[in-house]
Amino acid sequence: MDNATPGLNRPAPDTIDLLLSRRSGSAKVMTTPGPDTRQLRTILTAASRVPDHGKLFPWRFIVFEGEARERFGEMLVECLEATETLNDERRAVERGRFLRAPVVVGVVSRIREGIAIPAWEQELSAGAVCQTMLIAATSLGYVANWLTEWPAYNAQVGKRLGLQPGERVAGFVYIGTSPVILEERVRPDLDKITTRY
Repeated sequence: MDNATPGLNRPAPDTIDLLLSRRSGSAKVMTTPGPDTRQLRTILTAASRVPDHGKLFPWRFIVFEGEARERFGEMLVECLEATETLNDERRAVERGRFLRAPVVVGVVSRIREGIAIPAWEQELSAGAVCQTMLIAATSLGYVANWLTEWPAYNAQVGKRLGLQPGERVAGFVYIGTSPVILEERVRPDLDKITTRY
């Protein structure tokens, strides 16, 4: 409290605790419940407050929940079968890809060219959206996982999602409940990655 800078928002020590303990939960083992409509709106609202040079809002959301997750899985199979032969096991994997979590949010990066704000900064803002969604979901008691996997990079999937020129998937954020205790993972040695100028 004594170190708080005058004029900034109220100190939130619980936020530091959350940031120092946040851990992604595996989409493969997620289960219900997931965020309800109000909670999901809170998560998306929090994500919309990320740094955004020029106030461009260089991102948008695609929400997959309920039966939409199954429809998307069928679409993934169709996209793959247009270029390769799938066996039954692979079809089952793709049909179930978005059923791994009760809610999945696609974050679409939208780059505006020909303006003063570099594309790189616009892309970083979309990345900040994904990270903030993880933090917001965790703060509400859920687990979340930011993935891309092949659907994020497939042109046919992008077309079926309605991606426009300058748009691409920054990630799919899976949100749900973990049936297992999340284990800590190896973290970097700060002394090895920090220099002082």
